[in-house]
Amino acid sequence: MKAVVLDDAGTYRLDDVPEPMPGPGEVAIRVAYAGVQWGDVLLRDGHFPVPRPFVVGFEAAGRIVAVGEGVPAGRIGEEVVALVDGGACAEVVVAREVLALGVGAAALRDAAALGWAGPTAYDLVEQVGRIRPGERVLVHAAAGGVGTLAVQFARAAGAGEVVGVAHGPERAAYARSFGYDRVVEREGFPAGVGEGLFDVVLDPVGGAVRVASLGLVAPHGRLVMYGNIASFDSVGFSANELLARGVSAVTYNGSLLARTDPGRLAASARRVLEGVGQGGVRVGVAGELALDEVGEAVAALAAGAAGPGKVLLKVA
Repeated sequence: MKAVVLDDAGTYRLDDVPEPMPGPGEVAIRVAYAGVQWGDVLLRDGHFPVPRPFVVGFEAAGRIVAVGEGVPAGRIGEEVVALVDGGACAEVVVAREVLALGVGAAALRDAAALGWAGPTAYDLVEQVGRIRPGERVLVHAAAGGVGTLAVQFARAAGAGEVVGVAHGPERAAYARSFGYDRVVEREGFPAGVGEGLFDVVLDPVGGAVRVASLGLVAPHGRLVMYGNIASFDSVGFSANELLARGVSAVTYNGSLLARTDPGRLAASARRVLEGVGQGGVRVGVAGELALDEVGEAVAALAAGAAGPGKVLLKVA
């Protein structure tokens, strides 16, 4: 079968590789769409220690064509979106059954665009940030896959005001279309958010943005950290200062959750898929590229040159 392989030199190439077969508790999926996301940048840049050559891609949508031991044969033919540890940029990918989620009434293309962002955004709002009615919320990377979903879930949770931060006017305008009260361009942060503190701040950026964000958290508020887009340098907090201000600094790691409690991750993903299928959750898709264009898509994402919306790779 055809698959995109990342080699030791950091080069992407479309190769012929053996078709994978599902083991116990696994399914094989004929891939229709693969998603491009920040994890692909981290993999390319060596932050994930995987042996190379490596078949890239962490999210796929398609149809189950084979099942392993312990998986009901009735799942064959089901349209699913799958969260995987790699291998999605291929004609066939193997996934754990628990993380191969039936798309239900959602269009397969929309389900593909959710990928890891869907359950991440839901968990940030419902499980970690615990946004309550009337609370003020600040969302960094507001135009990204997580940001455009998080504002919708925050609204559903009753947030009183949701402010976003996005890079540049195009992304700011795109983010506003998903329901933010205001969107501040990254260059204007933090002054541009105005007066007042926030009950919840969602931060995947890190570095100086994380330090500034902590200063914007209200008493009894939560700074939720779920990535390091800007910098992997550690940011130190004073536990005594947090205690004095009644502020919590909490984290979310979806990849770890997939390993330690995949059922919980799957439950969140199913809730998001239900929302998409019922028309209550909107997904942004930038467009489709060919499978062999994954390298260009990852490079554009890393450089901040990709337009707003999810980039999908059309496989079949």
